[in-house]
Amino acid sequence: MKKIVIAAAIIAAGAGGYWYTQNGAGSSASANPLLDYVPADTPIFSGQLKPFPLKAYLQSISGNYQQYPSNALAEFGELDSPMGKFFVSIYQQYMDGIKEPASLLKTFGFPDEVKPYIYTLGALPVLKIDVNQVDAFWAVLDKAEKDSGVTHEMRKVGDVDYRAYALSDETSTEKAELLFAQKDGILTITFSTSITEPELLEMAFGIKKAPHSLAASGILDDIIKTHGFKDDSISFINHVEIVKALTSADSNMLSKQLTKFFANESVGEDPLAQIRTPECRTELTAIAANWPRTVAGLTAFSVTEKESHMAASFVVETKNQPILAAMQKMRGFIPAHLADIDSTIFSMGIGLDVNEVAPSLTAIWDDLQKPQLTCAPLAELQAELSQQSPAMLGMFTGMANGVKGMSVSLLDFKMSTQDQEPKLESLDALVSLSAENPSMLFNMVKPFAPMLAEVQLADNGDATDLSPILMLPPELGIKPMLAIKGQHLVVYSGDKGLALANKLAGEKLSANGMYSLSADYGKMFTPMLTLLEMSGEPIPEEMKMLKDYNMRVQMSFDVNKQGLVIGSVANSKATEKK
Repeated sequence: MKKIVIAAAIIAAGAGGYWYTQNGAGSSASANPLLDYVPADTPIFSGQLKPFPLKAYLQSISGNYQQYPSNALAEFGELDSPMGKFFVSIYQQYMDGIKEPASLLKTFGFPDEVKPYIYTLGALPVLKIDVNQVDAFWAVLDKAEKDSGVTHEMRKVGDVDYRAYALSDETSTEKAELLFAQKDGILTITFSTSITEPELLEMAFGIKKAPHSLAASGILDDIIKTHGFKDDSISFINHVEIVKALTSADSNMLSKQLTKFFANESVGEDPLAQIRTPECRTELTAIAANWPRTVAGLTAFSVTEKESHMAASFVVETKNQPILAAMQKMRGFIPAHLADIDSTIFSMGIGLDVNEVAPSLTAIWDDLQKPQLTCAPLAELQAELSQQSPAMLGMFTGMANGVKGMSVSLLDFKMSTQDQEPKLESLDALVSLSAENPSMLFNMVKPFAPMLAEVQLADNGDATDLSPILMLPPELGIKPMLAIKGQHLVVYSGDKGLALANKLAGEKLSANGMYSLSADYGKMFTPMLTLLEMSGEPIPEEMKMLKDYNMRVQMSFDVNKQGLVIGSVANSKATEKK
């Protein structure tokens, strides 16, 4: 089971890395010829508009996989499904090669730089990526066939030959196939079903251009300009086109496919019939117009063989000003050091203006009550929401009057063994509560914490040792100190904790964010795994791969004038191979 969890984590990391290659290393964003084959009404798109340095990127992260256990996917190899074994074989070939990026690219036939695209033709997903040695890629599939017993059928559409792998059971009335084709140095991976028309495959394989293309729409340039993204790559989910497809029979490519699919199904009533009414179409269209897209792009990007650094933003766009204004009022204070992924081992901060929580949520709740909806599913949701007024929150938030945020940061720690048992020698950390009047807040809390009743905090920053109060033994290696530093009530430990607390004292409260989380994998796991080695305890193979994992990540959530923003930063440095 542990191997399955580790493998799932690796796959998730690989998916994250793939997204970054889609949104990594743009003339007009619409100038790429491949965009002529992408319809403007595609619901989902993620495209690399400039060549991404795949070899250099893989080199910068390859050190993280030097401890990767060769049998990590062994349990997946025992799958009963031939297609399951087929996919595991392909992924195993990828993991076998990632330790040597040059070998990996040679194995799969990929060039050093690629421009991958993933999008949908209605509901049909299409993946395109550069390939300069297509025979090498076919060899990867051939090996997967040998490992799994799966076979393919060669077919042709237009002037393109392609491989078709059956995904559905032979007895199934519905056909589903996985398709691979190569044309003009571009590998295409897509699917087909019983209702897939030849014209759709012609568009997927780059034979026939889209009648109304993404290239001619100006959508990508608009996203870049609106959000200030780098023009290297762009991703989006088009909520408007999805709503069109769900609420009408023939308004775009996806709606026509859904109509045809459900007409062919023998399940009885059309599951979309309830929302394909004039009322639902009008109201859902209005909601989609207020929340038109989710977009993503890079705000920082650099890749060398030694280090890769990427910062991205995912924005849920909204034109709903009442909700946007209410959420902006709730923004609180995030300490400056949380923005530096190199400053801590782990950190988390919540920025929230507690005084504004109840009125802001009430404003959002009020906005969702109007207008009165008549579309049955929406009216039901609105009625349920009307019974959940957030006004009562004011009774609880009043206890934390003036609070603007809180944070916790792990700066350093040292461990050793004593009698073959792990021991914490030292800890540098900082916990902070930021408020307009931290002294008053502390005095309000004291009646609910009798152990603090005798503690008197001075506004000049003098600290009180909490060790006797918390009855912490000296051998624990922790000496928590409580103090007021400027507008921040802090508990710190160690010299680094004190230094950061003193630095925080100079930071004035400002509405600069809502949430931040960062972690340095190497600093977290390497000391602990080294300690296990020192203790003589056996270390599972799946745990060894975390040692010397030289990667730092950060996630954040905020609100700006365009909408709800999820930020993501990933930094990876090449490490010496073991």
